[in-house]
Amino acid sequence: MLNLLQLILMVLALIPHEAIAQPPPPYTSFFAPLHKHTDALNPLYSVQIMTAYTNMQFTHSNFLIDIDAPLTWHDCIVQWNMYQGRCPDNTICTSPVSCDEYQCTDVRASYSYKNPYCPKVKNTTTFEGYCTCSVNVVNPINGPCSQVLLNYDTFFVNTSNGRNPLPGFYAAFSNAACAPSSLFESFPENVTGVLAFSSSPYAFPISLNQPPLKRIFSFCFPSTTSTPGILFYGNGPYYLFPNNIDVKKFLSYTPLLKHPDSFGYFIGVNSIVIKTRSIDIPGNVTTKLSTIEPYTTLRTDIYNRVVRRFSMVTKRLAPANPIAPFGLCFSTFANGTKINLKVPDIELILRDGKKWAISTANSMLQITQDVACLAFVDGGDTMEYLIVIGTLQFEDNFLLFDLENSNFGFRSSLLRKKTSCANFNFTMGSG
Repeated sequence: MLNLLQLILMVLALIPHEAIAQPPPPYTSFFAPLHKHTDALNPLYSVQIMTAYTNMQFTHSNFLIDIDAPLTWHDCIVQWNMYQGRCPDNTICTSPVSCDEYQCTDVRASYSYKNPYCPKVKNTTTFEGYCTCSVNVVNPINGPCSQVLLNYDTFFVNTSNGRNPLPGFYAAFSNAACAPSSLFESFPENVTGVLAFSSSPYAFPISLNQPPLKRIFSFCFPSTTSTPGILFYGNGPYYLFPNNIDVKKFLSYTPLLKHPDSFGYFIGVNSIVIKTRSIDIPGNVTTKLSTIEPYTTLRTDIYNRVVRRFSMVTKRLAPANPIAPFGLCFSTFANGTKINLKVPDIELILRDGKKWAISTANSMLQITQDVACLAFVDGGDTMEYLIVIGTLQFEDNFLLFDLENSNFGFRSSLLRKKTSCANFNFTMGSG
């Protein structure tokens, strides 16, 4: 007769290996610090990740966050013979994708740019006789299209329990591309790459797909250059001090929408409400989310109605001459004393009835010592999207992209919860 132990062993032998419960990892998310830069033409935001491990230490690199880019690319070189000592000093070396590998064909076929300045991609042969895989990328800052070399890349991100960093890290294996240093001259100082966070099959989130973490990433853009915000990938929780609140509990959700020929993210906005007066948005159009555009941009007809209504509800404020690119500005001095402007919320009424309130901190921008402007921009009569929500409106908000359920999580300014995006505790915790 079988004893109990033998019976258990026989049952376990019949269970597929995958079905045996594994202990959950100590972390609930991957994370990276997120920085604001003001030394380029417009404010931009980067995330810092680890790109190489040499001489017993990681190399940290800053990547521009782009939720439209189909592919990650950065300052590196490809080398066919990767052996010790071959990579030049202060250079990131990666393995190339050959022109006859399926990844080359697949990446080229997965996206195409309408930009007429994009050259036709073609294979090139190195001096040693190797065939490289060229792909096109577009500079998100000033638009030029360039050819770069597809590679096999490895990036490293830290782990977190949602409260603190944990000692471990995660290696993300990805196809990316190497670009020459000259392509980053228009970027902020020390930013040497573009990290693709789009819905493309070759975007960075695909390489972070590590069960049991869910396919969710979150941005918390800081409003200052002195202290970083935070990027999370994973289930949460997401705690911010001083009150140690899990901001995920305060989010509202609306569906993420698709748009033809775009890997970007869109939501539905039915109307814009300013102090109970509604400005309707034409139906069946989508609102684009952008991590590159600095301010929310509206088609001219919508912009004019927003500015007209905003002017009416702020008549008590002293007007100032407009400062480009803004069309409505106010004096922040009264009787020789500096004042803090307080204006009504601008409410985006979403298709499912949810409301995204844009408060003073995200609608007004201090331009000079004595002038602040409504940080919405006229995009002209022919702009492709009626509304593009820019990064000033993201600052000190918590934005969640749930790729599993195609939902977008948001809330009004964290300042109303007495916290901010600069309030993640970067002190190492225990696993």
